[in-house]
Amino acid sequence: MKTVYILATLDTKGVEAAFVRDQLAALNVPAKIVDTGCLGAPAVPADISRQEIFRLAGTLLADMREKNDRGEAVKAAAKGATALLVDLHARGDVGGVLGLGGSAGTIIGTSAMRALPVGVPKVMVSTLASGTVRQFVGDKDIMMVNSIVDILGINRISRPILTNAARAVAGMVWLPSRPVVADDKPLVAITMFGVTTKCVMRAKEQLEKAGYETLVFHATGNGGQAMETLIADGLVAGVLDLTTTELADEHCGGFLTAGPERLCAAGKAGVPQVVSVGALDMVNFFAPDTVPVKYKSRKFYQHNPVVTLMRTTPEENAQIGADLGRKVAAAKGPTSILLPKKGLSAIDAAGQPFDDPEARQALYAAIREHAKGVEIVEMDQHINDPDFADTAVRKLLDLMKAKK
Repeated sequence: MKTVYILATLDTKGVEAAFVRDQLAALNVPAKIVDTGCLGAPAVPADISRQEIFRLAGTLLADMREKNDRGEAVKAAAKGATALLVDLHARGDVGGVLGLGGSAGTIIGTSAMRALPVGVPKVMVSTLASGTVRQFVGDKDIMMVNSIVDILGINRISRPILTNAARAVAGMVWLPSRPVVADDKPLVAITMFGVTTKCVMRAKEQLEKAGYETLVFHATGNGGQAMETLIADGLVAGVLDLTTTELADEHCGGFLTAGPERLCAAGKAGVPQVVSVGALDMVNFFAPDTVPVKYKSRKFYQHNPVVTLMRTTPEENAQIGADLGRKVAAAKGPTSILLPKKGLSAIDAAGQPFDDPEARQALYAAIREHAKGVEIVEMDQHINDPDFADTAVRKLLDLMKAKK
């Protein structure tokens, strides 16, 4: 059985790391403790020392101690732990990773975990796990466990939590996921939002009938990031990027941005892609009081008590369209853009709150201007019309066939 690596700063979390190791041993799971600490003396011996971690980070423990800069030490420990686990995984010796920590330990542990592929068991017991964890989880399958109390001693609260964390990792190691086999169907990635659901559901059905397995990503920032990562990892045969709404959040400061590299991975990898403009009519904020003051006079739609949608203007659509066009034009692989003339989302349609033909025209004009050399198909339909979904699927199937 492969080894579970326990990441912890042993000057402050040594007793707890040893407790988790012993729990794993009782479950017949081999485990090794990795010391990611710097300043204080380790409370228990490590299987992989802090000296080794800082060496892998390109520095020395003595130098870090002399600097006495906690931020620099955390950054170096994260780099070293990442290098360690990447190397061990490449050698086939990572059964799973279990991290223990407060803010520093969580940064170190999850940094290393994010460098490992999807499917490798990753559990982080953290004092920060009850808050927003996107900055720690990123686009990987990290299980965050709320420690409830600080990770400082074994007591009636920490004992069952640490025990359950060990059991979770042990279960994942003992019962590994099914490996990829030769008869697995090729993967197609699709992006979806609630307001493009009808289109995506039909497209998904058509692709599966054609012999493909589909991965549907909710375009909430993290979903787009996850898709881009899987494309870059070479796991995807084609991309049906129907819902590019994350570009609007990136340009307008919305809460669901996937970052500036959204819509780049397929182009760089030469993966066939069909791109559309789903939900580019909106920018996402949370409750109404989270909307920036500069936007207070804009058109809004209250999707639910904690989601506030803002209609993009013609000027914003022109900027978003230029970005989309430039990124698609840079693609190395076969690409097509589909534009639905009658609306981009369920609430951008005749009689709906975000219906704005002028904004759509500004978006499409910018795409046409900046996507030179790319096939652009304009359809006199709404994005959720069945024929639009069917056309998008047929186009992607043709592109993938041509690529082969």
